Amino acid sequence: MAPHGQNVDKRKNIVIVGAGAAGMSCAATLANHPDNFKVTVIERMPYCGGQATSISLDKKKYGTSWMNDGVQGGSPAFKHTGHFMEKYGHLWQEVRLQVGFGKGEDNFWTNVFPTHLVEKHQKDIRKFGKVLKLIKYLMPVLGLVPIKYMLKLFLFNKDFGDKMVIPLIALFLGTGNQTPNVACAILERLFDDPNMRLWNYDEGMLLPNLPEMVTFPKLRDFYQDWQGDLESKGVKFRLNTDVTKIISRDSKGVVLQTRPFDATLNEQGRKFAPQVIHDPRGGWTGPPSDPESYDELVMCVLADAALKILGGTASLRERFVLGGAAFFDDITITHSDNVYFDKIYEPHFEASLAAQPRSKAEEEHLAFAKGEVATNASGEPSGYRPMYFTHSYNEAGEPQKIEMSFDVTNYQHQFRMDHGADVPPIPYERHVFQSIFLDKRNADLWTMPEIDPSKVIESKWWHQLGHRWQHYLRVVPGMMWLNGKRRTWFAGSWTLVNMHEIACVSGIAAAYRLGADYEVFDDYAEDLFKKYLLLSHGVRYKRGKRKQT
Repeated sequence: MAPHGQNVDKRKNIVIVGAGAAGMSCAATLANHPDNFKVTVIERMPYCGGQATSISLDKKKYGTSWMNDGVQGGSPAFKHTGHFMEKYGHLWQEVRLQVGFGKGEDNFWTNVFPTHLVEKHQKDIRKFGKVLKLIKYLMPVLGLVPIKYMLKLFLFNKDFGDKMVIPLIALFLGTGNQTPNVACAILERLFDDPNMRLWNYDEGMLLPNLPEMVTFPKLRDFYQDWQGDLESKGVKFRLNTDVTKIISRDSKGVVLQTRPFDATLNEQGRKFAPQVIHDPRGGWTGPPSDPESYDELVMCVLADAALKILGGTASLRERFVLGGAAFFDDITITHSDNVYFDKIYEPHFEASLAAQPRSKAEEEHLAFAKGEVATNASGEPSGYRPMYFTHSYNEAGEPQKIEMSFDVTNYQHQFRMDHGADVPPIPYERHVFQSIFLDKRNADLWTMPEIDPSKVIESKWWHQLGHRWQHYLRVVPGMMWLNGKRRTWFAGSWTLVNMHEIACVSGIAAAYRLGADYEVFDDYAEDLFKKYLLLSHGVRYKRGKRKQT
């Protein structure tokens, strides 16, 4: 019995490192049980959200006062993401996907109207659908084969792989210039998995005509509201704080050390400097803390960062599994240089880019692209307004390496909604673009120096998962052997595939294993949670029944 008057807190003392989607989802799930858990979230940045960030814009110039940059949108199938957003009154908006990949008649294709490249590769597109089914049935073996070898194995035309398949996967899954090394399992999941697919396979165009996607609300405000609600429930947030060292992890608990951190140090390095390739990381602003003790540790940071923090306490198994995740440094330039954009991409409809329609449906698609009809069958206002673009380094002899861009004005909903219904569409000369240059080791290929520095709004570095085939041989199947060992849990989109939705589910799964309940709100969402829990934790989920640590 405790001495008279002494308050003994019997709650599990949980520390979550990282306040991105995974860390916030984990904290939110634990916060539903305030009598069972004491939760502390430690984040080195001055805000929550991780890569899901927003930046400010000049509304008079660009038509809106903000835009999302690190994460912009996703699929309507992202049920957990949508559920959290709706809870705080931040609703995503529907958008119809339009892409414009490549430059020139021989290299360009889109899902908006018939093109010469799609017409040329009809046999490969139809074969591709059959191969997707074969990958599904032979998943344990063929699923681990890198895409570049699969394309050769099934004798696909090299141009089809270089100009259509690889850019498509690189852009939508963020696999960057590692796409040729991505496992076929991801390719199949992207088109076929009901919980993860972004679109359906189309046997005529590869990518279906104007599929439905969503754009996210202002992520900065959403994460601030989420943080505020969790704080009202007792969750403690320590921003601008870096976990620098894990001192011990044993049966008694977890002991760690922190230091105050300022991400704005070396701010000059964040400015546009095409001749300088560097990546400022900020720095510490104070001495190490005294040792801090917790009952359980949830690592919601990237795998390489987790290994660095674990340091000498990392087991051989943790080193093997986490070391299988490879990350690459990319830079995003947000700008308004429409001259650069016209030079690198095909942002406007040109008759020479269109192939002869082969069906009534393609005739309708072409009429839509030309703006000859008011709306299409889905009620979408007509016109070719692409939002996703890729540029391959064909002339440099590196066709499987790309850079990619967004016309953010065409993509994000606030550009259409915030400048007023009675105001004409924002002129192309005032559009906001994002150009992403992949893997700084390939900086000699980048077209970044061609962007007018006076048109740059912001530049930002990212540390992105590569999704190599080794990831699905070591990391994904290995997570179940790490989670829960030595009072440590791991969460983040890198545990499976780089999606905001997977990050949310991974955080919820860690909280569930710690003893929290899974909130059932949608059968579709529950199915994804069940699959993830089995894959990454080796635990079967049944509604109303749970396995605790």
